[in-house]
Formats: sequence, structure tokens, C-alpha cells
Amino acid sequence: MSLSGILIATAIVGGTGIFIGFFLGFAGKKFAVEVDEKEEAILAVLPGNNCGGCGYPGCSGLAAAIAKGEAPVNQCPVGGNPVGAKIAEIMGVEAIETERKVAFVRCSGSHGTAKELYEYTGVDSCKMVAAMQNGGPWACKSGCLGYGDCVSACQFGAIQVINGVSVVSKELCQACGKCVAACPKGIIELIPYKNKYRVACSSTDKGKAVMQVCQAGCIGCKLCEKECKFDAIHVINNVAVIDYDKCKNCGACARKCPRGIIRQLP
Repeated sequence: MSLSGILIATAIVGGTGIFIGFFLGFAGKKFAVEVDEKEEAILAVLPGNNCGGCGYPGCSGLAAAIAKGEAPVNQCPVGGNPVGAKIAEIMGVEAIETERKVAFVRCSGSHGTAKELYEYTGVDSCKMVAAMQNGGPWACKSGCLGYGDCVSACQFGAIQVINGVSVVSKELCQACGKCVAACPKGIIELIPYKNKYRVACSSTDKGKAVMQVCQAGCIGCKLCEKECKFDAIHVINNVAVIDYDKCKNCGACARKCPRGIIRQLP
């Protein structure tokens, strides 16, 4: 190739590079997405778990919603009050204290106490088991199936299946609510962290029917209701229910329960 040909080729390549550079620079400015500084600052203080417990698609979705004023500064259940206070400072608003909650499995029907109708052999999934005959192998239709869908859903390692029943670690739980959504029986709920006593049963069957299928189910005897001086527990639809706003953690109901299903958790 002649020298002139080399120079022409070099000029063409160089010119093309310069054009592309100018074009990319122009396009970058023309189509640049404006970044909300508050949104970036909020995202930086969020835990980054992307658990979805806030109701938004990950921490970035929540950060955007808070920055736009579409979500409260204390919306993150994992970060709790400390993160809420930092976000409030970023948004220039007053921090709002929120009550810490914890997940609780309303069941005591472990192996040895709950009656089994048949032996299940198949995929270890509560959702799959719930679709089987009678809603699973246990005679109680409201009991924990114990195949660990909630365990798989929890990214904090706060749940484990012990003797056939899922148990939540009060300290590890971040109240994201994923276990609540994962339970096909709907027996996991979020309750106030400060309250010590919980009713570990969700069966709405009458006492006689409960005794036939589980040695640890609530029989609706109302002894707890009569013992409570604060009107904090009542038998509703055949099962004891605690009003956590009224409960004083005195433990009178637990001591009176003949089935031992009103329990104090550490």
C-alpha cells in the first residue's frame, strides 16, 4: 500500500473515531437520566437486603418512593427505627418511631402431639403438600405442615423446622413478612416484639374436634379469658386471641391454660 493510501485510511479511521466520540458525548447529555440526590442518599442508608418487606420491588424501589413522598421514611421493616431516623434527616422531616414486630407461627402440633392421617411421600414443599388430600397428612387442617417453605423464604435464617413445626427466632427475625406470604395455611403472623405471650394455635374447630386431632390445640375453654384482669384475651371463633394493645405480659393466661398453648417466648 502506498504512503498516501495509509494516510487516507488513517484519516478516515481517526475522523470516524472523533465523530463517534462527539456523538456519544452529545447523546449522553441529551438522554441523561437525572439522578435524585435524595434518592441516592436514601438508597445508601437502606440495608440492601431487597427483601420486599416494604411492599416495593427492592431497596431501590423504596428509595425512589420515599424520595417522591409516596412512602413514609420508616417504611423499611428491616432497618427499623435507626434507618428511619437517617432517612428522615435526609428528607428533612421528623423521624417517626415504629413498633418492632416479629413473625410467629400459630401452631403447637409437633410430631407426637398432632395426629397423622397418612404418610406423605413427595416434594418437600408446604405448597405441594397443602394441595394433597385433606390439605396435607395432618388431621388438623389448620396446623403447620412443616416442610419449610417459610424457611426457604426467609433470607435472614430466622426460621427452622423443629419436630415438625416451624419456629421463628425472635432476635433474627426482621419482620419482612416473606414467611407470612409463603405459608399456604396462613398461620404465620407479625406481632409486636415487646409482647411475650402468644397463642400457639390457629384451629377454629370446637374443643372436642380439636382434642381428637391434636393434644396441644386450643379447646376454647375460656379459662384464659376469665383469668385475665386486663380484658386482653378472648376466645374468638373457638380459639384464644390476644389483644396486644391491652396485654400487660403478666402471664396469668399462660399459667391457667390447660393445654399449655399460651406460651412465653424469650
